[in-house]
Amino acid sequence: MTTSRFRPTAAFLTAAFISVGTLAAGPAFADQYGGQRTVLVDLDGELMRQIPEAGSVRVIVDTQGRRLLVDNWDQVIGFEVPAWQYNQQNAGRQDMQGSAFPPPPQPPREQFSRDTFPEAPKASIERRDLNPTTGTVPTRPKIIEVPQLEAAPQEPAQTPGMAPAKAQQKSPSLSKAQVTALQVYLDRNGISPGVIDGRMGSNVSKALDSWFEATGERLDPADTDLIVSRLSAEGGLAFTTYTITAEDAAGPFVAEIPTDYAEKARLERLAYTSTAEMLAERFHMDEDYLKALNPGIDFTLPGVQIKVVATGKKKTGVVTQIVADKARKQVRAYDAAGKLLAAYPATIGSSDTPSPSGEVTIERVAHNPGYTYNPKINFKQGDNDKVLQVPPGPNGPVGTMWIALSKPTYGIHGTPEPSTIGKTQSHGCVRLTNWDAEELAGMVTPGVSVSFVE
Repeated sequence: MTTSRFRPTAAFLTAAFISVGTLAAGPAFADQYGGQRTVLVDLDGELMRQIPEAGSVRVIVDTQGRRLLVDNWDQVIGFEVPAWQYNQQNAGRQDMQGSAFPPPPQPPREQFSRDTFPEAPKASIERRDLNPTTGTVPTRPKIIEVPQLEAAPQEPAQTPGMAPAKAQQKSPSLSKAQVTALQVYLDRNGISPGVIDGRMGSNVSKALDSWFEATGERLDPADTDLIVSRLSAEGGLAFTTYTITAEDAAGPFVAEIPTDYAEKARLERLAYTSTAEMLAERFHMDEDYLKALNPGIDFTLPGVQIKVVATGKKKTGVVTQIVADKARKQVRAYDAAGKLLAAYPATIGSSDTPSPSGEVTIERVAHNPGYTYNPKINFKQGDNDKVLQVPPGPNGPVGTMWIALSKPTYGIHGTPEPSTIGKTQSHGCVRLTNWDAEELAGMVTPGVSVSFVE
């Protein structure tokens, strides 16, 4: 049979963390919908043969009246429909012959589709606590009020050749899950929002403007249906699960990272300080957000499953020109045709130690670099007045990547503090998150032009 893929609505995602009832183990039908029997159907429209265990699934009724089956990781695994609709859709199918239940009386004919359930009140989500033994629901449902999301204001039409309009100054009230979906979508497409933290900040606004420049589309942050459908088609939904391995838990780690450069130089490696820090960077996440998604989790234990965002593959292409935009605190990478390939939030210099001006070129790329501290050339840190060799590592001064520029001592590099990118100042260089610096490094070669613009 032909079925349409389920697309969660914005209201559903907003309510995705509300427990609306727990489905008990039992037959794949129950006495609900005002006395009508129901069946459990998977995402392909097939009758569920393996019934979820008690306590492993919640039932959520969205604003369109659809009864969605959601697992403990807030992933939709199926839905519940009246038996007559399923029988009508599957009339004549061989696997329905000899069914365990006879066809109930047919209500008025209505073609079944996942996207065409009768609509429920637009500003509420029905809450029914299922009986864990019988699977039935009480006749008096509770109602949880859910605020409607306001549509983003329309922008004036853009004309060819115009600079992209600035992103919305005031965004609709979006949940962290909705913002995360937007951030993951942009990240997968090479338009980096920086750390994924579920917040609509300046780095997301810059990414939305760069998306417009690259595609001509003004992406509406509140259009969650569109974003989720694109995520589903291009690598899966925003969240996934990850099992911590023995290698993850083993490290190696360091107890802490000293601020003094002389003390840094005494360490063998400026490694991660914890499994949580390492995994947050691996999945392009803010460490506090990773911990908030996994309350009470011990990240040091192999075999533990955690909730993370599903990042995609690194952006590929051939970059021939880079723009380091000091005012916007952003790096943009273009191909030979002038098309925007990638954009990254950046920290670019400061008033005390400004970055270069004009045109320079890339001279070399160094992975996992050490750092030479020279107070006579760069800056003075603390009381350190001698040259120091600081070891490599993700928590080193230049992170995991160094893209050297033709102006001596300057480069594009990573950072030990990804959550500060675009929000602080640097000692003159161009600072990106480690994963963004690594992605950019994979698309450049010596001789690529870098333009610093004010």
